[in-house]
Amino acid sequence: MASHVVGYPRIAPKRELKFALESFWDGKSSAAELQNVAKDLRVATWKQMADAGLTYIPSNTFSYYDQVLDTTAMVGAVPPRYGWTGGEIGFDTYFSMARGNAKLPAMEMTKWFDTNYHYIVPELGPEIKFKYSSHKAVDEYKEAKKIGIETVPVIIGPVSYLLLSKPAKGVPKTFDLLSLLDAILPVYKEVLGELKQAGATWIQFDEPALVMDLEAHHLDAFSKAYSFLEEVLVGIKLLVETYFADIPVETYRTIIQLKAISAIGLDLIRGTKTLSLVKTVGFPGDKYLFAGVIDGRNIWANDLAASFSILKDLETIVGKGKIVVSTSCSLLHTAVDLVNETKLDNEIKSWLAFAAQKVLEVVALAKALIGQADQPYFAANAAAISSRKTSPRVNNEAVQKAAEALKGSDHRRATPVIARLDEQQKKLNLPILPTTTIGSFPQTVELRRVRREYKSNKISEADYIQSIQQEIAKVVKMQEDLDIDVLVHGEPERNDMVEYFGEQLQGFAFTVNGWVQSYGSRCVKPPVIYGDVSRPKPMTVFWSKYAQSLTARPMKGMLTGPVTILNWSFVRDDQPRSETSMQIALAIKEEVEDLEASGIQVIQIDEAALREGLPLRKAEQAHYLEWAVHGFRITNCGVKDTTQIHTHMCYSNFNDIIHSIIDMDADVITIENSRSDEKLLRVFQEGVKYGAGIGPGVYDIHSPRIPDTEEIADRIRKILAVLETNILWVNPDCGLKTRKYNEVVPALTNMVASAKLLRTELASAK
Repeated sequence: MASHVVGYPRIAPKRELKFALESFWDGKSSAAELQNVAKDLRVATWKQMADAGLTYIPSNTFSYYDQVLDTTAMVGAVPPRYGWTGGEIGFDTYFSMARGNAKLPAMEMTKWFDTNYHYIVPELGPEIKFKYSSHKAVDEYKEAKKIGIETVPVIIGPVSYLLLSKPAKGVPKTFDLLSLLDAILPVYKEVLGELKQAGATWIQFDEPALVMDLEAHHLDAFSKAYSFLEEVLVGIKLLVETYFADIPVETYRTIIQLKAISAIGLDLIRGTKTLSLVKTVGFPGDKYLFAGVIDGRNIWANDLAASFSILKDLETIVGKGKIVVSTSCSLLHTAVDLVNETKLDNEIKSWLAFAAQKVLEVVALAKALIGQADQPYFAANAAAISSRKTSPRVNNEAVQKAAEALKGSDHRRATPVIARLDEQQKKLNLPILPTTTIGSFPQTVELRRVRREYKSNKISEADYIQSIQQEIAKVVKMQEDLDIDVLVHGEPERNDMVEYFGEQLQGFAFTVNGWVQSYGSRCVKPPVIYGDVSRPKPMTVFWSKYAQSLTARPMKGMLTGPVTILNWSFVRDDQPRSETSMQIALAIKEEVEDLEASGIQVIQIDEAALREGLPLRKAEQAHYLEWAVHGFRITNCGVKDTTQIHTHMCYSNFNDIIHSIIDMDADVITIENSRSDEKLLRVFQEGVKYGAGIGPGVYDIHSPRIPDTEEIADRIRKILAVLETNILWVNPDCGLKTRKYNEVVPALTNMVASAKLLRTELASAK
């Protein structure tokens, strides 16, 4: 019986790729040095999977930024503004598209389906000339083959690539991206031919768009694409991989009939109806089923006995020898290796499986299906599953009762937002177009050193507090010098917005090296929610109160909202996510009320990941939005009308949930706008009325590029064309922690200058 993983983490346990990328971007190392680090990581990963006994080892899943950008490079879809004139696409063009450069902004970045991973959105139009321009997939296949490892090259499929794209600037928004299918397919054919010539026997096309709500013309595009590729696929096997949800019935019927496809990968974890679909509709006898029974998006040990039962059930439908045991999706979304966790509680550690352990689970199940079960391994797994179910540390009766008591109320603030804003303005006395930032300021090397030394007991608590307070004082003075209206303390005590809160909440556990890639060199270390959640004591009040004491200007208290904590954690899977979210909401509510009592007049509760958690299928979205929005309202339903509640969202498509955002009933929302070509504004152009304060981001913080005053002012003018002056705020797209001070200070200087320029223009127009 064969085994397979959809993809594997590329950052390595201790973020070696992150540091190599940042060194290259800073000009401290060469392209060759970066390539050598990347090659060493690839080779080590392939060898690890081969040593584990994995049958089908993926290649071309390693990326310097993201796999969609890799595909953009492969097909030569470089926007003209980057000045690429042909030939193999190199780092200069590749990273300019991803990050921008001194003269040009980056391409739009958005979330990869309903995950915290991001991708660079391709920009396409009728004039695009696709051309095979990056041989990365073939080069990495040959690289693995050279060391004696046969791999399965992984490529984003042609239809999903087009559906994940957007019309380029100047192209009508109604442009049919699938009209480019005829133009792009010859490039895919060329890539397949080259892989075939290099000796590849299996190739994997990821087509995650197959789990979406597709129309007939979408399905026709899949049929057309794979019929076109049928000839070049003679002699090699093509796996079409899907993940993150069930495949709709009509889509499933279409795909299983395609002759070019030798195997179909199905997510049996999030695809909760997939098993019954296969049973009802059947499965073609000429194809393999890659059964995704190991969760690629969470870190809990698989219940091997339950998975084995599912596989045996499938075997009766598909046939012996036709099932390949696999992960539900790429392991990119999990941490790398549990072996590196030396500080985790032993009981909790026994409940977990990171990417390396999931490979072993896949192989163990494959062997069990042919009668070669590792009985001690299965017994240890059964003991861990039982331990987790019965452990007293998982359940807290008081928390469960408090969450249950929430039912029956919608937890809205009693006074409408327009009236609240009037009361808040009387107290805050802000100018029109008030300026603020999103929360974090640059995380310097010195600041990271202080936190690291405090955690390892190398400096005292008193020394740590003094260092953090000095950093807060520096950031406060800097904002006052810049003449920003509503200040932040810069979050110097936090390495990560979710990890920081999780460390202070009960029901959470933490890793040392449980890093997961978010995009490029950006890595996060999600906490593990293993039990019921509660707040033992205040978490931010000390720092916010100190920061407010340094200034007469309003100081924002900075919190992370319940849905974002949920979506950016590894969440327990033994109860509905909505129940865990409500528990977190109660904990944040306590913190909000303590901040208010300590004199903080503006409190920001970030829900950056609200859109991210939206189910992919429309039929499931209303239920999610109902409990997610309700959870946010719970956090601040008890504050006074004069306390201003902000929230922040970033790097997703928010237009389709704008009414739910309004229903959150925040006083002010700051939201990413500049990098997405201001598509957020279209929802207001189309007539949606928004009465609360709103700050569409006026510059992109994920690029080192510094916009000038006039550029920012022009963006504000565009915003004022669709939003009322009295509700508009001026702020960056997101927090500033990933930037350097020599980028932040001039960018904020220009932002404030642009706000003042517009105030003058508006006053003159009266």
